[in-house]
Order: sequence, then structure tokens, then C-alpha cells
Amino acid sequence: MPLLARMLPAPLTMQVRRGAVAELGALLADSRVATSGRVAVAVGRGQGDHIESLITPQLDEAEVFRVADGSVDAAVSLGADLRKGAYEVVVGVGGGKTIDATKYAASLAGIPMVAVATNLSHDGICSPTASLVYEGGKGTFGVPMPLAILVDLDFVHNAPESLVRAGVGDVVSNLSAIEDWQLGNVERGEPIDGLACSMARTAAEALIGRGDSVESDAFLTVLAESLILSGMSMVIAGSSRPASGGDHEILHAVDQLFPGTSNHGELAGIGAAFCFFLREDEARVTQVVDCLRRHKLPVVPADIGLTGQQFAEAVALAPATRPGRYTILEHLRMQDSEIHDRVGDYVRAFGS
Repeated sequence: MPLLARMLPAPLTMQVRRGAVAELGALLADSRVATSGRVAVAVGRGQGDHIESLITPQLDEAEVFRVADGSVDAAVSLGADLRKGAYEVVVGVGGGKTIDATKYAASLAGIPMVAVATNLSHDGICSPTASLVYEGGKGTFGVPMPLAILVDLDFVHNAPESLVRAGVGDVVSNLSAIEDWQLGNVERGEPIDGLACSMARTAAEALIGRGDSVESDAFLTVLAESLILSGMSMVIAGSSRPASGGDHEILHAVDQLFPGTSNHGELAGIGAAFCFFLREDEARVTQVVDCLRRHKLPVVPADIGLTGQQFAEAVALAPATRPGRYTILEHLRMQDSEIHDRVGDYVRAFGS
């Protein structure tokens, strides 16, 4: 593991509460975040007016920029604006697309970024990567982690419930990713970082057995903390290894073959369940499937509108999405006919 990863600082603050956006000014008054008050704020198009109305009274000299979408072009455009303005820090307020675009723009401008999450759909809040759309598809770009992180539970409660629940799938998939990393260590001698594994596993175990769900502040707080901890595990590892294995390879393959099928967290959850099924880990696959069902997340391909054959095609393509990464999919080296049979077995086992 790179020494640099161990030297990276943790966020100055991590706060999960109601009214976080309305109190953003108090955070930015911290001289460790900004000394001159030259602050830029990036908001998405969906909630931009409401967020701007909350922020503007607190930040007299802040300039608000609208992020068109979660594309490389939008991030590059924002990065150019940030360079021109000589800002000390940029605050990204919104969901995953807005935060990822702002993270990348901040890296281009060479300034720190504060993330204020209004949704909890995946672990990108704190991760050292930005997932952005470009002409050739969707790519993952390395970026510095946010300087500080706020999660506003008022906004999270008002977000589409399906997206918030999807965050559960993304966190739980850590369990599959860790198994893959350990497999790579045993089979190929790949270095493994115990601290990163511990953080990613702790994030998943904190959620997987809970009986409450997204309706309660207590659950959302744990979900937010788990997503942030998952992101930090990737910073420690110096890669996405502790939170992305065969489960995410399947996710990326579905995105390539059948774009728009489902969201990141839902696909990660299905991918994790299927990978545990391939490992013949009956106890863990049952636990993961029960968790997905408890949170009304999809379990089998039909739940996201795919046929078994389409899902099998995605599983066959999956290893090519992360060349060099060793997971249960690379280990088994299944032929197309075997993949089709295993998908059929999985659907028969968990389809009802």
C-alpha cells in the first residue's frame, strides 16, 4: 500500500444532522477551511434554487455555480470557473453527481473541497474517486478526498426513497469486495491492507443486521457514517479495492451493456449477492439477500428489468471492466454456458 495513502489526513469534520446546509456558514468560518472568505458553492440543477436560498444569507461573498450534470464536461467547466476566481475552497452541495463533478473540478483548480451531501445513494461522498460520464461512457477519476463532510438529514428525508435505500446495497457490497481482495492476496500475492479492510467491513456490518430503515434518523445516521467510512477505507488502501470487487465489475458491465437499467447501489447489492452465491457461501448470501429484501432493494435480474440471459452477458463481460483486478469471477473463469447455468440457479434460489 502506498505510503502516501497513510499520510492523507482525515476530514477536518464529519457531521450528520438535520439543518446542516443552513449552518454551513459556521463550518466555513473555521480558519482551517477558509481564511479570506473567498468561497465558491456548486449546486445541482434540481435543488439549486432552494439550496442557494439557504446558503446566500450566510455567505455574503460566496459565488454560487450551477453544475449541469455529472459529466466530465460539466466538471471541467466548473474547474475553469474556479481557477478564474482564485477561490480558497469550493463547497459541493447535492447528490452524487454534483459532489463527484465538484470533487473533480476542485482537483483541476488545485483547491480543497467540502462535500455537503443531500442524498445517501453510494459511498462517493468521501471516496478518492469521481465517477463521471464522458463521450465514451462512464469513467472513474482519482481525486483528493473532501476537506470536510456534512450530511443534511432534512434533504435526505426528502430525496427519492429508492436512491437512499440504494446506499445500503453499496455499503453491503463491501463484504464481497473484501473477500475478493483476500482471494487476490492468497492466489496472486496481492498486497492487502488490514486497516482498510477493517474499515470497509465495519461499515457493512454496522448496517446489514439492523431492523430499522431509511424512515428513521438513527438509521440514516449509521448509513451516512458507513458510506463515509467506506470512502475513507479506499483512501487508506490507495485504491477502490476494499469497496469494489466482482460485485462492482458486474455493476460496470450492466452499465455498459444496458445503460440506465438501475442505479449504482442497487446493482452493487445484486452483484454482491450473486458473488457470494458463486462462492457457495450459503450463510453470507442468505444474510445479504435478506438485507436487500428488508430494504426493498432488488435481488434478482428481473427486479431491475433484466432477463437471466442479459445478466449472464453482463457477468461474462464483468472481468474486462477492471483489467488486472482479481475477483471470484476471474478465479472461476466460467465459460458462457456455465455462467448461464449459475445465473439460472441463483434466480431459482432467490427469485421469489
